[in-house]
Amino acid sequence: MAPDEILKYCLENLDGTVLVSSWGERGIFYNPDGKLKRGIYILTVKEKDGDHDKSSILDRKDIYRVNLGVRKDTFSRMFGPTPKRPAKGCTVEMDYDFSLINTILPHPVYAWMGWICVLNPSEERFEELKPFIQEAYECAKEKYGKRKL
Repeated sequence: MAPDEILKYCLENLDGTVLVSSWGERGIFYNPDGKLKRGIYILTVKEKDGDHDKSSILDRKDIYRVNLGVRKDTFSRMFGPTPKRPAKGCTVEMDYDFSLINTILPHPVYAWMGWICVLNPSEERFEELKPFIQEAYECAKEKYGKRKL
């Protein structure tokens, strides 16, 4: 799958979402009626290494990473307890190869918040990811509902 297909899926299937480009990545945010500057994160697509995030080796040709936050209990069922927050510029302390392609993994930096990721998901892997995208969407809606606008 191409990054644009994933972003298009989200925009077409998750009401109240917008596409925002920032910090060298594109993200899907929940922001009905545009009341927030960006919105609440649902999913991002990162297509290059950043100063503080190089563990997925995204500078390889045609490699990208899909990132999304799930509930911490979902994360724990998948990978065990959430790790401690890493120091700035470091990776979480978990025994994973964060450069594996087409594998659902803990996010190399934001696993402590319950984020997961996949590098270059196939169509089959993307189907497996859809329930997690829906969960990230529901979490974003809940966070949005708690804001005083």
